[in-house]
Amino acid sequence: MGVTNLRARRLIDRLTNSARFVVLSSVAQFVIDMAIWSLTAIAASYARFEYQGHHDPFGATRSSVIRVLPIVLVVHALVGYVVGIYRRRWRYGSFDEVGGLVLATFITTSILFFLRFFDQSLNPFPRSVILISGFAGLCFVAASRYTWRLIREQLRRPTEQTAAKILVYGAGEGGIQMVNTLLRNPQSPYLPVGFLDDNPDTHRLSISGVPVLGGREQLSQARARTGATILLIAIPSADSAFIGDISARARELSMDVKVLPAVQNLNERPLDTSDIRDLTDEDLLGRRKVDIDLQQISDYLVNRRVMVTGAGGSIGSELCRQLARFNPAELIMLDRDESALHEVQLSIHGRALLDTPQTVLADLRDETTINHIFETRKPEVVFHAAALKHLPLLERYPLEAYQTNVLGTLTLLNAAQRVGVGVFVNISTDKAANPISVLGYSKRIAERVTASVGQTAKSGKYMSVRFGNVLGSRGSVLMSFRDQIAKGGPLTVTHRGVTRYFMTISEAVQLVIQAGAIGSSGEALVLDMGTPVSIYDVAKQLVANSGKPVEIEIVGLRAGEKVHEELFGEGEEDTRPRHPLISHVPVQPVDLGLLLPSPSDARETMLRIIAD
Repeated sequence: MGVTNLRARRLIDRLTNSARFVVLSSVAQFVIDMAIWSLTAIAASYARFEYQGHHDPFGATRSSVIRVLPIVLVVHALVGYVVGIYRRRWRYGSFDEVGGLVLATFITTSILFFLRFFDQSLNPFPRSVILISGFAGLCFVAASRYTWRLIREQLRRPTEQTAAKILVYGAGEGGIQMVNTLLRNPQSPYLPVGFLDDNPDTHRLSISGVPVLGGREQLSQARARTGATILLIAIPSADSAFIGDISARARELSMDVKVLPAVQNLNERPLDTSDIRDLTDEDLLGRRKVDIDLQQISDYLVNRRVMVTGAGGSIGSELCRQLARFNPAELIMLDRDESALHEVQLSIHGRALLDTPQTVLADLRDETTINHIFETRKPEVVFHAAALKHLPLLERYPLEAYQTNVLGTLTLLNAAQRVGVGVFVNISTDKAANPISVLGYSKRIAERVTASVGQTAKSGKYMSVRFGNVLGSRGSVLMSFRDQIAKGGPLTVTHRGVTRYFMTISEAVQLVIQAGAIGSSGEALVLDMGTPVSIYDVAKQLVANSGKPVEIEIVGLRAGEKVHEELFGEGEEDTRPRHPLISHVPVQPVDLGLLLPSPSDARETMLRIIAD
């Protein structure tokens, strides 16, 4: 039965969208409109004479109105054609077409009022009839279109036989837009059967024929009433705490949970069925709305030559994707990993032949090559995301951290200063605040080196941006936990009380770009990472979500690791003069003479530099 209904719907859909049907429906609508105008004119005239107590209201109607009815119909037909009603200028039954109907009716009645002055017959058609029949005709003509539109939409809706029932949480703009999209697509895999919203003003409303069944407290009743098996959280601006609460309630009822992308990932485009996706751990840990000033950002990125180092990394590649939206004159993507460059170019352009000047293969340690690149490409804005970042490995190889994170950064800064870069943004880490690890030492020194160059540069501004763990980045704790779960465990946690800051890559990069617009030389801009999250709790949540019997093993803190990370170092204050999620802290410059090119003990060298 379901297959038969689907075939019938597809046949009706093909017929109603065919060119022949469009012509026939236009002719049919013209005939219906003429019939409506005729009937309303006759009814209005009859009612007028009946109200006046005329002894023969129909006779008076016949002699005054029916005799001139052909003229009325010809006038309206011509006006309707010129305005566009009968040329399918607008989508059938749309508000735009209603506007055309109002205009056509106004013009028609105005012409009829004008012609009335020339009617010198014994029984001229009454002016009141022109006014009443015009208004009534407009209402009935619009109603006929609306009725047909409702019928078409009903025929195009997905059915219970072909689509899964879904409850939509959020009766705002995002939810309504998504429901309308689903209802207009007969191939939709979801059938909306109810809204939920915490705003009591929306309760008991019906939106596009879908009722609002209450708030989150009524989820259980709504599930039982509709038989829905899926809950869609249709609030793109929802943060992780909100999503966590709603999803927990839904899972208690054995409902699958779907979400829409965060508002900043929609790129101001309409929602589509393909935007509905499964709930991820990132949604539960690090999702929130980030407001950025597009004008400030555009002022320093549009039509500028922009370079991103470490372009193939997690942060660098997302930087490139978001920067491309601001139409830079040139986006220079630099990395030493050719495969990573291939991936980022493919993600931006859908092709990656690596045969354009956009991709640059180079190592920060090669000073000659870096200088040549800057002299020939002359970037105006630089985002320095290239770095070694794995803490345990750098504890074993401190010289590598020093050569890349410190000397490599200095090489870039010197090259940038020589060619007059306007904005230089050094990507730092929370481990640079009161550092106790090789990674923290090297990144703290990189902040101070950036501040030193910013102090002496003749032009441009040089700043650092500091933030914590990024969800979904390579080697992040979340990815490690997922891999361990896939292999059957155990999940390894260093300390039961360890906490970390989390932010999604997209959110972090948006704030990094904003920081480049509002920061000043010699500053470190610290991103608000929200509330620290217990890593042990994250591990438990991931195990629960997986449904697998995976154990969690406490392995102890590693060398250079803190129980609780810090965003601000000793003596740094949290001041936010320009943006509610970005703090500005001054960074003490460093004596560049202390930076040895080949130290015998890199760890001790970095400790001496920090102590200076």
